[in-house]
Amino acid sequence: MYADSRQEPHWYAIQTRSRHEKMVRDQLAAKSIKQLLPLWRKRSIWKDRVKYVEVPLFSGYLFGYFALLEKVTVLETFGVARIVGVNGTAVPVPDEQITAVRTMVEHRLPYDPHPYLVEGMRVRIKCGPLIGAEGILIEKRQRHRLVISMDLIQQGVAVEVDIANVEPLELRPQGTCKPSFCS
Repeated sequence: MYADSRQEPHWYAIQTRSRHEKMVRDQLAAKSIKQLLPLWRKRSIWKDRVKYVEVPLFSGYLFGYFALLEKVTVLETFGVARIVGVNGTAVPVPDEQITAVRTMVEHRLPYDPHPYLVEGMRVRIKCGPLIGAEGILIEKRQRHRLVISMDLIQQGVAVEVDIANVEPLELRPQGTCKPSFCS
């Protein structure tokens, strides 16, 4: 059974060296390894003009479809840093997530990167009258709220916020496990 799971191909997230995503994509294609590097058009302002450039949607990452038996081939690719996993074991990306990203890209839907935000995460307001306020993101009746804690008196206040106006202060909410990387 273990041998079968190593022979069965799955989608894996591959972390690359900084700004090596396109190079890794091309090298994996040359090795006949299916890959997905979703790109988005970013507006860049230069000294004398404005230009749109295509950059990776997930900076530092792309996805590869391969069996774990090919792990060494992937890791030996110039620019590959790691295959994302937990406790040193590569973990496949759920097919539904890959399908959603592929559909979004193929249908040219409007999209852009967004910080990973989940309920329970510490966040900071980045614009508006509460700029700089920090608290914990919660959801109440399909609306996002920021709980600002008054630690000294052990009280809190919740205020409704536009999710687009908050940025994460940490990579994950308290009490959740963080993915590790395997080499």
